[in-house]
Amino acid sequence: MVHEWQSIFQAAHACLMATNPDEKISLTNQVREAWLDNLISCENQFPIEKIDVPGRPDKPELVSPRNLPKRSLSSTKGRAALIHALCHIEFNAINLAWDAVYRFQDMPRDYYTDWSQVAAEEAYHFGLLREHLRQLGYDYGDFDAHNGLWEMTVKTDFDPMVRMALVPRVLEARGLDVTPGIMAKLDGCGDNAAVKILEIIHRDEVGHVEIGSRWFNYLCEKRKLEPASTFDSLIKKYMKGQLKGPFDMDARRKAGFSEQELAYLEGAG
Repeated sequence: MVHEWQSIFQAAHACLMATNPDEKISLTNQVREAWLDNLISCENQFPIEKIDVPGRPDKPELVSPRNLPKRSLSSTKGRAALIHALCHIEFNAINLAWDAVYRFQDMPRDYYTDWSQVAAEEAYHFGLLREHLRQLGYDYGDFDAHNGLWEMTVKTDFDPMVRMALVPRVLEARGLDVTPGIMAKLDGCGDNAAVKILEIIHRDEVGHVEIGSRWFNYLCEKRKLEPASTFDSLIKKYMKGQLKGPFDMDARRKAGFSEQELAYLEGAG
């Protein structure tokens, strides 16, 4: 029960390690509500451990991105494979949000409000995509998937500033760039239901990346670091030239990117 948890950190860990998707969504919503109702706090610490594998079901099988087959959207199976890939991203994003709460236990209260909101919205997105996948005759776990998002989460588990820079502002922000093109392709296939779902996701993801930007800037200011040059140096150190363009500059501006950062991204991509 939520009210038995001593802190949001303990509750976040329970959400993070839940393996059943339905249970993870249910716990996520319970914890978010309990936090907003002040039934749990951020005052009591909880042991922090490295988590190489978060809670996830046995399926999908995780493979290298290069081993995922290319499928045409002209077939139902091809569209289902795309929806499945998006569904997997949202499932990982639930874990990512709760890890951001659980792992970094010395942040201001508003930080936990923000990231519990992200977790709840990612859970909502996962549910929308999974239901659409079922309408197509498939379910989450029916296709292989990759683990890139969580791998970067592990690499950034030592510092919230590095996490905010590289996960929300690089990996998740990529969704801002590519989602409009995916929506256009699905619209061309006549999958209007999927397009409407992605409109909701794209709108919310701008807010999620903005949360990453806000806390990245907060931590830079606290450490007396210049944000744009710090962002540049972290990308060079950890991404090793793996940035891909083109970038949706308008969406990224709304998500808190400075003009200096956008200029750097445009050159790097």
